Amino acid sequence: MFKEVKPRRGWIVGVAAGAIALGLIGIGVTQFRNSERPKPTVSQSPAPLPQKVTVVALGRLEPQGEVIRVGGPSGERIGKLLVSRGNFVKVGAIIAYLESYDERLAERNYAASQLVEARERLNATTAYSKAQIQEAQTRIQQVNRPGTFEVEAQRATVRQLEAELALAQTDLQRNQNLYQEGAIAKQELDRQVSQTRSLQEQLNNAQASLIRLENAVKTNLGNAQAQLKSQQANLPLSQVQVAARSAAQNLNLAEARLRRTIIRAPRTGRILRVFAYPGETIADDGIVEMGDTRRMYAVAEVYESDVGLVKVGQRATITSRNGAFAEQLTGKVSEIGWQIFKNNVLDDDPAANADARVVEVRVLLDESQAVAALTNLQVDVKIDVK
Repeated sequence: MFKEVKPRRGWIVGVAAGAIALGLIGIGVTQFRNSERPKPTVSQSPAPLPQKVTVVALGRLEPQGEVIRVGGPSGERIGKLLVSRGNFVKVGAIIAYLESYDERLAERNYAASQLVEARERLNATTAYSKAQIQEAQTRIQQVNRPGTFEVEAQRATVRQLEAELALAQTDLQRNQNLYQEGAIAKQELDRQVSQTRSLQEQLNNAQASLIRLENAVKTNLGNAQAQLKSQQANLPLSQVQVAARSAAQNLNLAEARLRRTIIRAPRTGRILRVFAYPGETIADDGIVEMGDTRRMYAVAEVYESDVGLVKVGQRATITSRNGAFAEQLTGKVSEIGWQIFKNNVLDDDPAANADARVVEVRVLLDESQAVAALTNLQVDVKIDVK
């Protein structure tokens, strides 16, 4: 009799499947436990960033003190132009005469002649007034000194007559006593009485003359002093003096108008451009454009993100991408701007930032002669910021 084997084979397969499942579960638990264990940490410092050693910027060449425009009264015409492009002029040199120069010059000369005439009249009037003052002073002296002498002489006469009268009165008193005693004759007494009366009359006359002299001297001296004061008061209030001051003011005004017709160089420098020629009207551009090209600067437009690296005194190199000058120029930073604004010098690269925020950094060139005629040339500036 044969036994069935099918049930035993199924049991074996089930046992094998269960063993495999248990193995898989054990492997999963082991991996889970391993994942729960803390992983060792490895400390790694980031790599240092490279230090920036140069700042590169676009720039332009500019003379010392920048380029300035010399203008004049708007609407005026140029009469004479004394400079041309490229001329080197010193401060105060005449650049041009306006068309109204000749007219203003004639006005100035006329005002000057009026002032001369007014001053001549003033001098003549002043001299005449001073002569009158001197005459009044002389008259005071003429009244005062002789009058004083006459008064003193008359006073002496009065004193002499008073003394003589006193003596005669004493003699008369004594003769009267002698006559009463019968010592002298009546004739002698009458003679003494007559002499005493005569002296009394002379004294009265002398005293009256003294009073008249004193009053006359006082009156004449008062008149002379009043005349002197009148002349002294009229001297500074003379209309001629006022006219002279007015003529001087007119001359100052005429000279000021004349100066406005003469255009002078406000500083030493070279004429870079001419905007107005003889016969042309002065427009908003002015007359000429000038700058001191003896010392040239490269004005670099440094990005606001890089300007913190730039310091005064740092060295810089300047090159021309267009070959305007062959050699490489050198210089040092002399000034860092105080304001951030939109860049003015644009790169030729169409992908370049056309709206960058920059700060102007001025670099003084070590040698300016090679680029003295290249104002506003676009250059590349490389600043060593190490």
